[in-house]
Amino acid sequence: MLPTLAAAKAPPDAPLILMLGDSLSAAYGMDRARGWVSLLEERLSERALDHRVVNASISGETTSGGLARLGALLEEHQPTILVIQLGANDGLRGLGLDLVRDNLTELIRLGRAFGSQVVLTALPLPPNYGAAYTTGFQAMFQEVAEREHVPLIPNLLAGVAENWDLMQPDGLHPTAAAQPRMLDNVWAVLEGVLTDQR
Repeated sequence: MLPTLAAAKAPPDAPLILMLGDSLSAAYGMDRARGWVSLLEERLSERALDHRVVNASISGETTSGGLARLGALLEEHQPTILVIQLGANDGLRGLGLDLVRDNLTELIRLGRAFGSQVVLTALPLPPNYGAAYTTGFQAMFQEVAEREHVPLIPNLLAGVAENWDLMQPDGLHPTAAAQPRMLDNVWAVLEGVLTDQR
């Protein structure tokens, strides 16, 4: 599924936020307009923050896939802020943490090389992947963020993943009702980044 670029509400020359994610940011299983990235656009408009948003998220995307696409996206959109929300599909496939860590690091460095402020998004894995792997997976995001000195959204699914009423029947994807909470989780960090750039 190819990404749908979110409709810009800010002026065409306004600073741009590029969202690079997977199904959690691509509004899987619902109208894309109800996803948290579209809600972010609405919040920016409501608060008179003239930032455009491009949602380049694709369901099923991995860190390797994102790395293959990011250079062209940066060239095309020249984002002021790059939000990276990848790693879930790597984890669900049980890929080695060293590979995922290296890919996240390269994504951050590539974004920084283009002059973007990078924000990294962490998320948990289901517990059935084993305590050692799931704990290491969660800690990996903190390690990368600290080493690369980028802001970290500590858990995109905080207040969501543990509430089955907010999850779709597959147990992996949030419902439309969960999207405002996901936006709040992002906003708790992104608002400070936006303030610093004003």
